[in-house]
Amino acid sequence: MTLDDLNNADQDTFVRALAAIFERSPWVPQRAWARRPFASIDELHRALVREVAVAGPDAQLALIRAHPDLGARVKMTQHSTAEQAGAGLDRLTPAEFDRLQQLNTLYRARFDFPFLFAVKGRTTKDVLLALEARVSHTTDEEFREALQQIYRIAEFRLRDTLEDASSGQR
Repeated sequence: MTLDDLNNADQDTFVRALAAIFERSPWVPQRAWARRPFASIDELHRALVREVAVAGPDAQLALIRAHPDLGARVKMTQHSTAEQAGAGLDRLTPAEFDRLQQLNTLYRARFDFPFLFAVKGRTTKDVLLALEARVSHTTDEEFREALQQIYRIAEFRLRDTLEDASSGQR
């Protein structure tokens, strides 16, 4: 699907095409559909982000909590699986896995939501360093940072989805 296809799509088609952009949260593209047409991928991304920003803290927290813990060995969306594999989180040494699990547990206990980090183009070391640094943030700081990371993740996914669709690959 191309940007033009999305601009001309009915709401169900639009939502289905973008449902995975924001982890298990199809309400985001559902709300952005009315803002069509979009002149660019950037404009579409800004509209999606705007819908999250105005949704309020309860919906934002639900969106944050829809994401899996990094390095978790649980069933994840196709996007999450590929992103984490790209950062080497599917090939952790036992020591790295233990450290990541310890930090994830500490982070979750402190903030009551998963650590979010846009891992595309990053390494396991980058993830561990960011997690170690961010666990000392305040809840408000980390809530805002989690949303910023979601916006980055969504932008990567949106570009990948439209690029893959425009080249005929899935």
